[in-house]
Amino acid sequence: MIKIYKVGGGILDNESELTNFLEQFSKISDKKILVHGGGKEANKLLEKLNIKPIMIDGRRVTDQKTLDIVTQLYAGKLNKKIVANLQKNQLNAIGLCGADGNVIIAKKRPIQAVDYGFVGNLDDNSVNTSLIESLLNLNLTPVFCAITHDGNGQLLNTNADTIASEIAIGLTKNNTIELHFCFDKIGVLKDITDQDSLIPYINSKIYSNLLANNTISDGMIPKLENAFMVLNKGVSSVFIEHSKNIQNSVKTTLCL
Repeated sequence: MIKIYKVGGGILDNESELTNFLEQFSKISDKKILVHGGGKEANKLLEKLNIKPIMIDGRRVTDQKTLDIVTQLYAGKLNKKIVANLQKNQLNAIGLCGADGNVIIAKKRPIQAVDYGFVGNLDDNSVNTSLIESLLNLNLTPVFCAITHDGNGQLLNTNADTIASEIAIGLTKNNTIELHFCFDKIGVLKDITDQDSLIPYINSKIYSNLLANNTISDGMIPKLENAFMVLNKGVSSVFIEHSKNIQNSVKTTLCL
């Protein structure tokens, strides 16, 4: 069993919640991988440098100046801060971007309706799973940031949910994989304003009904579409949960 955790921006921006999450993550006995995004700190830093952040459909438009800044933040300060705190919790972690060990090769997103700039797309052959398995077998815990490369010297900004999903899919060949998306809600909610409206279990049939009834909408739909995509490609289970709850059963479990 390998457990892959993706931690979202709302947690990275909250010092106490991040500390709590990393303490819980360190106690998980299974082999594990952590993937993190950039949080709101990227926007704050860009604005401080008089670079206007541009987001379209939740994806960052990344020109060269923006790429330089987010690389420094994601692959530098944030990644190393997380790794240092995991070491503090006696977990031997190693921080990586896609270029390290040639572990994730992306392709620059084609210009279509939107030119996203230096943004990387991944496919099922992007991840060097043998290297990841080697690191895990050395009792190292990989911590991936949201920066990849194209194999020709170009770094690319790549969505952290996508990175976590493609790592999960790639590792299914030789392993049983759980994929956990951790953010600032306890799971999928019928009412986004009511924490007591948790939907504890969703399969493909239930998901279709939730869509038809407009019970879920907006930002949760891409997360669930992504979840069922990885389930259809061999990942055993997907969980959507609060970063505070990774050691208990309060979460949404998704299965086919």
